[in-house]
Amino acid sequence: MLHFRLSKPILLATLALTYSITCYATPSKADYKSFQPSPDQPYYFEDGKVDFGTYNGFRRYHADCHVCHGPAGLGSSYAPALIESLKVMSWGDFVNVVISGREGRDNMIMPSFAKNVDIVTNLSDIYAYLKARADGVIGANRPAKFPKVKKLIADK
Repeated sequence: MLHFRLSKPILLATLALTYSITCYATPSKADYKSFQPSPDQPYYFEDGKVDFGTYNGFRRYHADCHVCHGPAGLGSSYAPALIESLKVMSWGDFVNVVISGREGRDNMIMPSFAKNVDIVTNLSDIYAYLKARADGVIGANRPAKFPKVKKLIADK
């Protein structure tokens, strides 16, 4: 019988990804209060405002990712524009790159963020923000948001 021992960061990353994917398994709804993101519709936009998850993605992106990928996903001399990448990149590919990392052109390297709990637990929100940017729904500035909706345990 084989036994595998996972490090705590890898275990946390696996659990967070499972949670993120589970959250993405439900279909989207009609208004922001009941909106559930999905890979096909990761964000909700209406009257110039985004859902709280997409807004949170803006915050998380600018806390960790913008250092290399530039403000608002516009890219830099160090890393590519993510708003261009998200025009063709799927949710699964996005997760794979962030968790596993990859080597790109000119030996540029995207490191693995599997050990960064803040990134892993907010992957779906970061994806939603970047996808909304890539789709041209929101601009480079801080997006306006609907009020955060508290979900009750009974709602799940």
